[in-house]
Amino acid sequence: MTDAIAAPPPSTVDAGSPSPVADGIERPLDPRWVVLQRQVGWIAAAVVFLAGFMVVSLTGLAVLAGAAPLVNLLGLGLLWLVVSGGLAWRAHAWPPLAYRHTAYRVGAIGLDIRRGVVWRRHMAVPRSRVQHTDVSQGPLERTHGLGTLVVYTAGTDHARVDLPGLDHATALRIRDHLLPDEGGDAV
Repeated sequence: MTDAIAAPPPSTVDAGSPSPVADGIERPLDPRWVVLQRQVGWIAAAVVFLAGFMVVSLTGLAVLAGAAPLVNLLGLGLLWLVVSGGLAWRAHAWPPLAYRHTAYRVGAIGLDIRRGVVWRRHMAVPRSRVQHTDVSQGPLERTHGLGTLVVYTAGTDHARVDLPGLDHATALRIRDHLLPDEGGDAV
């Protein structure tokens, strides 16, 4: 497995003008999303690792005091190692896999999102169903210049569609494109 991340397709538009977002071309997420997801994964893995270490240490003290059998310490220690190893794998290896299997396309009639490593999903959000859109940024997303496009639609199924891993400026342009035209009558 390689960690090489494909760069987004080169733009054919003048660098001084913003590229059109509704060109119907399928695009990958921003490659910085992989780095961000790895950081989030390592933070979560570190928290679980430290919590597990404390539980194993307390169990070790109970074994030394004769209050718990040795098998409890061995079982907890093995579980701690397996869970920590799994989280470390997920923090490092999963983001490139998810990146390769996620893409979006913005067209004149709406937004298509394809994602999923094991279970694949293809969502189509027509502009006529968009009620409003947001672009959010958490603290780590801000450090990478990324944003999450959130689209709210009419209906109960998929009433909220998130598309993380976009360059913040691109997310803002998609948000503006998905808004109903002036005088339009969105649902």
